[in-house]
Amino acid sequence: MATIRKELTLNASPAEVWDVIRDVGAVHRRLAPGFVTDTRLEEGARVVTFANGVVARELIVSVEEDVQRLVWSVVGGRATHHNSSFQVFAVAGGGTRLVWVTDLLPDVVAPALRAMIEEGSRAIQSTLG
Repeated sequence: MATIRKELTLNASPAEVWDVIRDVGAVHRRLAPGFVTDTRLEEGARVVTFANGVVARELIVSVEEDVQRLVWSVVGGRATHHNSSFQVFAVAGGGTRLVWVTDLLPDVVAPALRAMIEEGSRAIQSTLG
């Protein structure tokens, strides 16, 4: 199983970052505009359209208010297993550390997903700086 871990240091406060992350239907407007072009909510899931044309159905596994953690799982597509999470942490002196972890199978899909995570990270950094 491949694991991709990305950590971002953001200038926004943890409360601001968590407010954006937990708004699961507004990825295209609030979290990663330009990288994500549309988000549509369905029962227990969201359908995310990326700028590169990829469309993913993401089951919302949990929104954990107490630890500021969002977990989702992509169903369908090239991966036989996909689980991702965002977790928000305060940084001493101000700002936020956003940790993005993705586990997936098979390993051969990791390079393409890693490239998308890097691109998404740049969009998040630009939005929440």
